[in-house]
Amino acid sequence: MPKSEKRTFRSDFRRFFIKGLAVLLPTVLTLWILVKAYEFIDVTIAQPINGGIRFVIGQATPHIEMFQEAFEPTSAAVLKEQLRLDSEGKTSASELTVRRALRDNEILTWWQARWYMNFIGLVVAILAVYTAGRLLGGFLGRRIHGRLERLLTSIPLIKQIYPYVKQVVDFIISDDKPIRFNRVVMVEYPRKGIWSVGLVTGKPMRTVQKAISGTEGPGITVFIPSSPTPFTGYTITVARDSVIELPISIDEALRFTISGGVLVPSHESSENAGTGSLPQGRDADPDTTGRMPEE
Repeated sequence: MPKSEKRTFRSDFRRFFIKGLAVLLPTVLTLWILVKAYEFIDVTIAQPINGGIRFVIGQATPHIEMFQEAFEPTSAAVLKEQLRLDSEGKTSASELTVRRALRDNEILTWWQARWYMNFIGLVVAILAVYTAGRLLGGFLGRRIHGRLERLLTSIPLIKQIYPYVKQVVDFIISDDKPIRFNRVVMVEYPRKGIWSVGLVTGKPMRTVQKAISGTEGPGITVFIPSSPTPFTGYTITVARDSVIELPISIDEALRFTISGGVLVPSHESSENAGTGSLPQGRDADPDTTGRMPEE
């Protein structure tokens, strides 16, 4: 009987510290990513919009009585500020300049005293994006967008960047060309004897289809994601009869790939092997299990 390892404070501390990291780290990292994403949106989008709103309020104050009562400085305050500038040896500013500076400072103080005002920029940005989407959905909006794109792609340097950025955005969020991974398969790749998990994306190109049809029958296009970043990988075209369909979902396949094979679906775990149960509608014959259905 092997001798049990002697437990010490150091070994216990290390073991429980690692367990604590395993429990807390995913939550902490998730919260950190969300906070950083919010800070990025706040700094690059919301704050410039908020600054623009305050600027508009400042320009409208002399013409709107309600704003004048709240933000317009009195003549006494303007004179006091001019005297302060003179006493500090600074160049004496005109009354209009001093009045505008005091007005902007009053608006900023009023704004900062109300924390919820900072969300206005974010709400305005969301509404602006929604409005742009509605306008681009119409005939006139599409024509304007098309002309704007042609203008951008005619400008040096921009035309080398914009088309590829647009392709990436369309690849991720476009409704017109979504990523359609319709099922998970197993394919011999990169050589025979080595099986890789892949995602079926659709039918191959016409020329490739003709080449495959003349030798091995109909073909399919399969994306082989890489580990641990499934956004990169390889796109291959194989004969439909050379792949085996797996009874797992797209999410389960991605988790399996990202974890390097550590996260195995519970119903596919080796602990459940030998139970004699197979997914409904699948033959137990290993030569025919999981073959792709005819499209």
